Amino acid sequence: MEKFVFFGGKGGVGKTTVSSAYATQCADAGLRTLIVSTDPAHSTSDVFDQAFDDDPQRVDGYDGLWAMELDPEEEVEAHMQEIKRTMSDQVSPSIVNEIDRQIELAHRTPGAYEAALFDRFIDVMRDSESYDRVVFDTSPTGGTLRLLALPEFLESWIDRLVDKRAKSIDLYEKAAIGDRNARRKAEDDPIIKRLSERKEMFEFAGNVLRNQAAFFLILNPDELSIRETDRAIDDLTEYGLSVRGLVINKVTPPPDDDESGRGARYLRRRYETDRERIATVRETFTEPVVAEIETRIEEVKGDLLADVADELEIEIAASPS
Repeated sequence: MEKFVFFGGKGGVGKTTVSSAYATQCADAGLRTLIVSTDPAHSTSDVFDQAFDDDPQRVDGYDGLWAMELDPEEEVEAHMQEIKRTMSDQVSPSIVNEIDRQIELAHRTPGAYEAALFDRFIDVMRDSESYDRVVFDTSPTGGTLRLLALPEFLESWIDRLVDKRAKSIDLYEKAAIGDRNARRKAEDDPIIKRLSERKEMFEFAGNVLRNQAAFFLILNPDELSIRETDRAIDDLTEYGLSVRGLVINKVTPPPDDDESGRGARYLRRRYETDRERIATVRETFTEPVVAEIETRIEEVKGDLLADVADELEIEIAASPS
């Protein structure tokens, strides 16, 4: 199994439960494992009855398991402040306030949340040398995945920009100091340097996601979840990322044969509907179903988390480096 494992799916399907269960499996198998959550409700803390933040912390009761929770709002704010700081260093003081205003407006637009989280994902992947397995409880969305197409676009754009920037620097310096050699070089230009860094970052992300990551999608046996899964597969496929398997969660258990009351009739009908939809998933999708997990009455934590882990047919052993 690849080092980075992503569990995706629409809200409420059980991403945190399944990803946490898989992470405990990896840790129990002797892999130094980090689980990364982006759930603003801090569900990972609920699963393990332990508070986490954006720094990896050991999970109580498990050897070799760490967890961290990224706060989306904090990530967006940090992302915005970093861009403000970078831009303020490159422009004249007279337009700093206008730059700040434009950046704040940009961070209220669709995609800002995903872009900030994607940057943080990349930070985590880059700083993961001490872990054998990193489990993310969400997959990049279609909008976020579009960032993977940027390196090719930026490469030609940056090349043209470097050429124009070099010429403008040369002309500026010659006008200022005569025919002497220009004191500034295009390679040292902070704007070009920043764009080049972003290009390299997205190249790194694309390489890791295509060659060192496995993607699993979690769905419930309902039509909305099935349609969302189909769209997610299309999004991942568009950017050269394949889905390794599907986890069908919150499956209705059947009533006992001797039960015949109103509740039993409802449960039996619901069970039959779930089985029909599961059959549709198996027939429609080429991706294999790696688990069918029955819904639990209680919150999944402790021993119940181990039960869910036992139902996952997902490879654990780490691939050779």
